[in-house]
Amino acid sequence: MSELNSRVAVYPGSFDPITLGHLNVIERASRLFDQLIIGIGVNIHKFPMFDAKEREELIRLSTPHLTNLEIRTFRGLAVNFVKECGARIMIRGVRPITDIAAELTMMMANRRLAPDVETLFMIADGELAHVSSSLIKEIAPVASDEELSRFLPDPVVRALRAKLQASRR
Repeated sequence: MSELNSRVAVYPGSFDPITLGHLNVIERASRLFDQLIIGIGVNIHKFPMFDAKEREELIRLSTPHLTNLEIRTFRGLAVNFVKECGARIMIRGVRPITDIAAELTMMMANRRLAPDVETLFMIADGELAHVSSSLIKEIAPVASDEELSRFLPDPVVRALRAKLQASRR
């Protein structure tokens, strides 16, 4: 596509699993753009807890109240996926301090690869800004469902619990 649309944004990530921090960014970004495409990155060198189809379903179950979302999977560079979607804006959810340096480096590389794609950094609101999928995987085996619900949408708590129980068998 030669004409990129500034009314469409893409939020790429692994979303393994989607957290309340991701959901906060998704909800806020969906208010800024006519269409928000959630791009689930598939990396054959990583071993996700949830496969791409499961992650897509968890995002869908966590966002039924948002009518302008589309969920897709992709392989390869996120910036190329953004262009394939016909978008000019890539949303990046960042945690204060820990993500900034790496995200700035990636943004500069993306600018060289696709000068017509802009990166918009969004930080999740207050108490959600520190939440990461890695943190969830670390605490899930010892946290209660009530504790996990402070970090995850309810459908994800249930799926995570089922996944952990299945892995113990």
